[in-house]
Amino acid sequence: MSTNEPHKVLRHSLLEDVQAFLLGTALCALSVQMLTHLGLITGQTAGLGVLISYLGDWPFGVVFFLINLPFYALAWLRMGPVFTVKSFIAVGLVSAMTALFPSLISFEAINPLFGAAMAGAMAGLGLIVLFRHGASLGGVGVLGLFLQDRIGIQAGWVQLGFDAVLFSIAFFVMPWQMVGASLLGAVIVNIIVASNHRKDRYIAR
Repeated sequence: MSTNEPHKVLRHSLLEDVQAFLLGTALCALSVQMLTHLGLITGQTAGLGVLISYLGDWPFGVVFFLINLPFYALAWLRMGPVFTVKSFIAVGLVSAMTALFPSLISFEAINPLFGAAMAGAMAGLGLIVLFRHGASLGGVGVLGLFLQDRIGIQAGWVQLGFDAVLFSIAFFVMPWQMVGASLLGAVIVNIIVASNHRKDRYIAR
């Protein structure tokens, strides 16, 4: 078969989507729980949600769900209704899981650098799972995927730019050691997304 022939786009089944959504959102929610236990933040819209929850002493899940609402209009107009609905479900699952997980699991002692790195890895893998099943966690993820599809800028690099602004703000409201450890996790997230979410490597929908 000629290597120039177009690849057949494979469609995920409903069961495959369900297991992917549960796995991807669980990894992301567990990542948030580990970070908040350590008093760290992360990048993207989730990082903004964590920072706001610290400053206002509000539940992360509620903050995260609310700050994503304005981005659904962009998702609907630019990415389509299916992507928007899937992303809405994913955000809702993460919001619910971050409220539920503290009653299911707790941490006694975690080295901040190790915790930040592992949380970043879990979040990155969770996002890849969601991206490959036609969803995101809203916010900057929507913008990143849109720019990647339209003009070829990888989603990870768009998110990295947002993170640079977010962490610059964090330096004014958090101890620099905590911001530094948080930055390690955010870099790992973006490296995983930039390295693995590529249309030339994965074309299932």
